[in-house]
Amino acid sequence: MRRGTNMPAVSSFNQSVVLELIRNASSGISKAEIAARSGLSDQTVSNAARRLLADRLIIEAGTQVRGRGKPPVMLRLQPRSRFAVGVHLDPAVVTCVLIDLAGEVVARRCLRAPLTAAPDEAVPAIAAEVRTLISDARIDGSAVVGIGVASPGPIDAAHGVILDPPLLPGWRDTPLRERLGAASGLPVLLEKDVNAAALAEIWVIGDAYRSDFAFFYLGSGIGIGLAVDREVLRGTSGNAGDGGALVVPSQDQPRKRDSDMLGHVAAPHALVAQAVDEGVLTRAEAPDLDAGYSELLRRATAGDPGARAIVRRAGRNIASGIVSVVNLLDIDDVVFGGPYWEPIAPLVLPDIRTLVDASPYRMTRKPVSLGSSAIGDDVAAIGAASLVLDTVLSPRPSTLLISSN
Repeated sequence: MRRGTNMPAVSSFNQSVVLELIRNASSGISKAEIAARSGLSDQTVSNAARRLLADRLIIEAGTQVRGRGKPPVMLRLQPRSRFAVGVHLDPAVVTCVLIDLAGEVVARRCLRAPLTAAPDEAVPAIAAEVRTLISDARIDGSAVVGIGVASPGPIDAAHGVILDPPLLPGWRDTPLRERLGAASGLPVLLEKDVNAAALAEIWVIGDAYRSDFAFFYLGSGIGIGLAVDREVLRGTSGNAGDGGALVVPSQDQPRKRDSDMLGHVAAPHALVAQAVDEGVLTRAEAPDLDAGYSELLRRATAGDPGARAIVRRAGRNIASGIVSVVNLLDIDDVVFGGPYWEPIAPLVLPDIRTLVDASPYRMTRKPVSLGSSAIGDDVAAIGAASLVLDTVLSPRPSTLLISSN
């Protein structure tokens, strides 16, 4: 939990601390409780609450009887006072969501045009989707504070540039923040997809649920994001989380593979390639990634021995990667999600739990929680929108730094 400070020069920071406490208290919270949890004085809390009420970010939601004395006034979030757009760039589909302050999805649209198109064509189409999204939701456009974009890495988050994503060859060195901002008229932030997914768990699920965890992201590639004390660790360039680069044991691996890295043996495109190579699918049955992946999982679910062998092998490789992450980071909570996770989860998650729990390579024997994200397939898009709200509204220690200018 972030603590506030009573220094008079940091009122905006303290206001953010107060707002975060109110946002995470779904049943409401009193000023006295805010003061106790934040370390702020009663007067500082009252001043911050007054400004938040004036900005319509919170409301007074009646009183609550608590023993003797005057019942305290409860403060609650006003979810529909601000909104943010999240855009998830995937090689096969672009997902756009509009969320409110509580992280609820207000509207959703998908652009099925593949991103193999040049950015000069795709960016205006994405901006048009965003405009339609906001219009269809029938909200005041001035309440939308910006657009967050979740993209495959590597990215230059500081400058808003997509650098060289392997599955988006035409997008190399694309200044997406600048172009999409100009096309949409809204501020734009860029985030790596796995880190956006981890942020969604923090913003949407709330303070009481999880604070320190790893997020295993199964998209076109594999990512593993990390959150510590409700902060996503992005690395020095914003590209932390390349879980596909983890090397897993080479025993019992497909005969044809680019390497023993997790992304080359367990990512969706690798599983489809294995299925074709091992005669489980024909090339005609896998004309593209989505069709091949769906057919492979359909056959595995139906009990096809070859399909089941490929999928269970992927589960063993993922479990091996998770053990390495648990050992390295000493975490006990792993969340799974991403656009390709839900269909495969019933086939691999039970094995992953068993293998991680029983692994002789575990350095600690404490229980590790392993489960699917409750947010669903749109977790990266929701996380991208959460990034905007988090940047605008959450308390940041960096805002306390005094500029030398």
